[in-house]
Amino acid sequence: MNQVRVLGVRHHGPGSARAVVRALASHDPDVVLIEGPPEANDLVPWVAKGLVPPVALLSYVVDDPARSAFWPFATFSPEWQAIAWAVTHHREVRFIDLPAASVLAPGVDPDLPTDESLFGDDEADEGGEPDASLTQDPEAERPSKDIRDDPIAVLAAAAGYDDPERWWDDVVEQRRVPAGPSPSDPFADITEAMGVLRSEAPPVRSAAYQANEARREASMRQQLRAAIRDHDRVTVVCGAWHAPALSGKLPPATADQRILRGLPKVKVATTWVPWTHSRLSFTSGYGAGVESPGWYDHLFTTDDAPIERWFTAVAGVLRQHDRPVSSAHAIEATRLADALAVLRGRPMPGLAEVQEAALAVMCEGSPLSLAHVTRALVVGERLGEVPDDAPLVPLDADLRRLARSARIGIAPELKTYVLDLRKEIDRSKSRLLRRLRILSIPWGQLVEVSGTGTFKEAWNVTWDPQFAVAIVIASQWGTTVESAATACLLSDTSTLAGVTARVEAALLAELNDALPPLLTALDERAAHEADVAHLLDALPALVRAQRYGTVRGTDTGALADVAKAMLTRACAGLPAAVSGLSADAAEGIRKHLDAVTGVVPLLGDDARTEWLTALTALSTRADLPGLLGGRIARILLDSAVIDAEDAGARLSRALSHGPTVADRAAYAEGFLSGSALLLVHDLRILTVVDAWVRSLGSDDFIEVLPVMRRAFGAFNQPERRTIAERAAALGSADRTAATTEPDLDLTGMEQVLATVRTLLRGAA
Repeated sequence: MNQVRVLGVRHHGPGSARAVVRALASHDPDVVLIEGPPEANDLVPWVAKGLVPPVALLSYVVDDPARSAFWPFATFSPEWQAIAWAVTHHREVRFIDLPAASVLAPGVDPDLPTDESLFGDDEADEGGEPDASLTQDPEAERPSKDIRDDPIAVLAAAAGYDDPERWWDDVVEQRRVPAGPSPSDPFADITEAMGVLRSEAPPVRSAAYQANEARREASMRQQLRAAIRDHDRVTVVCGAWHAPALSGKLPPATADQRILRGLPKVKVATTWVPWTHSRLSFTSGYGAGVESPGWYDHLFTTDDAPIERWFTAVAGVLRQHDRPVSSAHAIEATRLADALAVLRGRPMPGLAEVQEAALAVMCEGSPLSLAHVTRALVVGERLGEVPDDAPLVPLDADLRRLARSARIGIAPELKTYVLDLRKEIDRSKSRLLRRLRILSIPWGQLVEVSGTGTFKEAWNVTWDPQFAVAIVIASQWGTTVESAATACLLSDTSTLAGVTARVEAALLAELNDALPPLLTALDERAAHEADVAHLLDALPALVRAQRYGTVRGTDTGALADVAKAMLTRACAGLPAAVSGLSADAAEGIRKHLDAVTGVVPLLGDDARTEWLTALTALSTRADLPGLLGGRIARILLDSAVIDAEDAGARLSRALSHGPTVADRAAYAEGFLSGSALLLVHDLRILTVVDAWVRSLGSDDFIEVLPVMRRAFGAFNQPERRTIAERAAALGSADRTAATTEPDLDLTGMEQVLATVRTLLRGAA
């Protein structure tokens, strides 16, 4: 006669995991059925070949990898322990949930976000479903829900608990009995309680949700019937809510066949990927998540004195953050946690008790210190491991090979690499990280680094499980990182600015095969581009890119020629481009002028002279918008084309004779934006601005005020304070002395300035 045991669990629970292991040892089944996608059946043997949890099953649509789903497992997940037990005891394992081929088919589950890359169930007690955490805000709070929507909350309320998490912990997760076979487990009671809830007080759910649940349970029953035909002893490990649907006498198979008939399917692939504890936390947005994966891992893996050992670990974390913690603190915290548990009628201290004790005794009431404990221990950050020879997307395998070669560890902890690009090992790191960024796999983030020149880079590197999906999506471009990044760059050359950005990316990532076709596309786009704004927008990236040749070992001479030709076309088209501009269009051109001015010296003295000559001619135009007139005057002053006296005269004329108050204010904004040093050190310029502002009537002042606030708002606070102090002193007796040129002997300074110019050129 067939013997079937249904173990209704809460996913990712240490008490459930312990109870499952005991129940399996007692029942000794021939086959273990697990709630999960049947496509993973062939991946079970890898559990014995080096998989280290936390890991996850990843299923994705072959023709649309962005449609994908995860099924995560931790060491303390009941399903993982069931699989491990079965593999160790040479028992068959089958996954019995709705196939991923149907889960990921459009329209199967209307509650799933079809425009997102990952899918999930929002029921906390139902875990083991696909994880939608990677599409959520990591800092979001756990969503609130009506008690009727949470079966665990209903049972907790019936037991007199106001916190369902605490009730489940007391009844299941912190239930500790001697190891080994034992008839004492909670599964019969859980199944009975869930059965009563399903029949007497079912949660309020949408019709679409209920239809999807019916499909899932029909699929599980079909798989259970097949297992019963093949084996005498069967154990099912599923979410507690589903346990009554799989227990006792099953309904006729024809009813389930009707539910599943005509279910659409798509072609999917399934593999193992590493996971992290933080992604098991419901604060990550994972519907089946737990509050404290690190704490649960500790409870599951620590058989002797778990509370005492916990506070020992807390002391270690606090010492790493320079908190003076002794063994006496750990002892007193343990006593306080035990006392709190007794007062609250709990079988042993739970997370609330240990956190309160740590805060009061070891953190001296500091929430900031407790946050270190929460991050490092309560949630924890552990990255699982998947063997290199496990089934991987080819691109993933190449990425891991390159990471080993470049000596970049795949780890969830943040690590900063400061690279010297003259060293091959550092260049290999930069090359890999930049190629991955092209593929939208942001493993590394560029950060500012002290020093000058282009030979130095700094990267913050941290691995996120969501990269598993990004890798699958990027696989559409190629099977290696280099070929995929090259194909991705060449996939769109429709705009001039886009091509120049891709040229820069190709040079930085040393994708030499991508450069010739990109340069060809660049030359074609530039030759036919009539919009000066587009030329100005494309120039900075192109000019920056041509200087990387000495660093990356690439010949960029052709790139410099294209950049100079584009600059000539832009200079020729500027006069026509600045006529009749609106305020927004003028602001756009101003940004382009600043950007090109900043990079044009990299093309050489001839290019710089050409650019400044074009701006000088432009500055004499009477129809030039005020914002551009002021900005060009400032550029010419900073570039030493005009002196401070000429600049002051231009500013004075513009502020005195501008067509409207708004146009005068725009000229002032263009002239003053950028560095505040001009107003700090040149009282002549400050005097002109001050006199103009003083001359404004109340209505004009109100109109000008937002513009001036915008201009001065870009200065930092010390600069604004200094300008205010100098403006306040403009009418004092010191004014004449303050505006007098300093009495300095400048003889011989030319040699010093020549040396400084040489150093600056070398740094650039």
